[in-house]
Amino acid sequence: MENVLWRNSKWASKGIVITIAGLAAIWVMIPFLWAVDNSLKSDADIFKPGAIIPFLQFTPRLDVWIKVLGDPQLQKGLCNSALVGVISTILVLLIGTPAAYSLARFEFGRVSSKDVTLWFLSQRMLPPVVVLSPFYILLAESGLIDTQLGLILLYITFNLNFCVVIMRDIFRDVSKEVEEAARIEGASLWQVFWMIALPLSLDGLIVTAFIVFAFCWNEALFASAVTSQQAVTMPEFILASRNTQGIQFNFAAVNTILAIAPPVFLSLVVQRYLARGLSFGAVKA
Repeated sequence: MENVLWRNSKWASKGIVITIAGLAAIWVMIPFLWAVDNSLKSDADIFKPGAIIPFLQFTPRLDVWIKVLGDPQLQKGLCNSALVGVISTILVLLIGTPAAYSLARFEFGRVSSKDVTLWFLSQRMLPPVVVLSPFYILLAESGLIDTQLGLILLYITFNLNFCVVIMRDIFRDVSKEVEEAARIEGASLWQVFWMIALPLSLDGLIVTAFIVFAFCWNEALFASAVTSQQAVTMPEFILASRNTQGIQFNFAAVNTILAIAPPVFLSLVVQRYLARGLSFGAVKA
């Protein structure tokens, strides 16, 4: 459907909008183009002196790709990131979704659901580095340093509040009249939640799951602090692209492309849910 506001806008306004959008797209695409370009270069081509057009004056080669893809440490990093991200996302949804529904439908005595939600939101605003040392000590005392379970527990802790805050607003958009009609017909509270509220909130649930997975996949601070060998993830593997000779830009470029590929692919898969899912709760306060 054509946007009426866009259709009635002046050509000058359209030109400004298109120019700004184009510049923003170029700004965003530069890192990706840099990664693709350098992933096909040798060390000599990366630092080639006298190249008039460095992005074009080289012979493409796949040596770095072959070497990186054959690295067992990279394969372990991809598997760990995928496993930790998927399990963390599932557990966050299993715990956070019922909690969000409770905050959307019930009050808790003197403490209102809005106050509880604000507390959850305040935890998301907390800088992660503030709790790095306490969490490291807790994991060390529990014997969970350099383990997938330790990372999963950390990622659940960091992303649970995000799920609760977002899903609460999504559930508030679900019609109460439909749920009340089901209760009159004899449905239990669990049946109302499982058979009515969740299906009507599916778009928002998918978007929340995607964002939580992206947060888990991209997290680097705690992954680099509490893992070293067995539970290493892709962000930490990218941080390790430095050796005694400096940063290996071609290896870092390949690792970067491999790291961003899964979230980008998932965003393309769920893009039809993104617009509607992210617009839930936009009207209600």
